[in-house]
Amino acid sequence: MNLSNLTPAKGSVHSEGKRFGRGQGSGKGGTSTKGHKGQKAISGYSRKVGFEGGQMPLQRRLPKFGFKNPFRKEYKAINLDVLEAFAEKNGSTSIDVKTLIEAGLAPKNSLVKILGSGTLTKKLEVKAHAFSTSAKSAIEALEGTAVTLEN
Repeated sequence: MNLSNLTPAKGSVHSEGKRFGRGQGSGKGGTSTKGHKGQKAISGYSRKVGFEGGQMPLQRRLPKFGFKNPFRKEYKAINLDVLEAFAEKNGSTSIDVKTLIEAGLAPKNSLVKILGSGTLTKKLEVKAHAFSTSAKSAIEALEGTAVTLEN
C-alpha cells in the first residue's frame, strides 16, 4: 500500500458534475449549455403543462359538453337483501352507517343510501343518510324504523 493506492471510501464522495455558468475555464461557461438565444435560453423559463409550441393544445381543440355539478352528493348504495344478510350474520337488529363501514360494506366517510332491492323478513332499525321510497316502506311494513341522518 502506498499513497497512489489511496481512494475515498465507497459512497463518501458525491460527484455532482460540472457547475454551469462559472466562466469559460469550467467548460460549461458562456451560454451554460442552453445554446444561443431562443425562449428556453432566457432565465425564468418554464413551459406550461400541455404546451405544444404555440399550436392549439389538445385540451383546447377537443369539444366541451355537459355539466359537472360541483355540489353533487354521491351515495354508496346498499340494498335490503344485503342488510338482511348483515343482520343475520351479526345477530343485531340495529344497523347504522358506522357498523356498515366497519363491516366493509361502505367506504370510510361515505354517504349511505338504502335501496329497496331484495326482500326483508326481519324488523330492523336502520340509520342512513338517505332511503329510497320502496326501501323505507319495506322497513316500516315490518314495524322497523328508518332514520334519516343529516348529510
